[in-house]
Amino acid sequence: MIPGLIALGVLVVLILAIVAIYNRLVRLRNRVEESWAQIDVQLRRRHDLIPNLVETVKGYAAHEKGVFEEVTRARAAAVAAGGVQEQAQAELGLTRALRSLFAVAEAYPDLQASPNFLELQEELTATEDRISSARQFYNGAVRSYDDARETFPSNIVAGMFNFEEREYFEVDDPEIRDPVKVEF
Repeated sequence: MIPGLIALGVLVVLILAIVAIYNRLVRLRNRVEESWAQIDVQLRRRHDLIPNLVETVKGYAAHEKGVFEEVTRARAAAVAAGGVQEQAQAELGLTRALRSLFAVAEAYPDLQASPNFLELQEELTATEDRISSARQFYNGAVRSYDDARETFPSNIVAGMFNFEEREYFEVDDPEIRDPVKVEF
């Protein structure tokens, strides 16, 4: 009788531990998804600002057609990107294209004085800061989730319930790690 009660007690403790670990993993996974949603919101904001910025610059530098096409193509690739790494690479291309656009804008003093252009610059700078903050939060959430998923004994529960590894939102080009500079 007593060995049966001890076995039952151990079984109950084991089940409670598995439930607690499972719930922790679910919370961490949800935090990763929430933080990715924040990045997505900021990237959409960035994508929405770009057509207005291009149109404003076009008004002053209409003959810079190649730069406008590059920005438009990079924006379309960023909007269509799926997955963390594909999104990171597309955003890298968009950041490079925006740098080209701002380099063109430097040659037009009237454009730099335009209130519309200045407002777009400010909004884009604020958005870049938000993207950077959201990226840090996301990568922190991924690290916490992956740490919990890979450490003992939660790795056993993660394996039982198929908690998959998450990717960091990383920018590979050291030149692009900094946000787009939009100061004139």
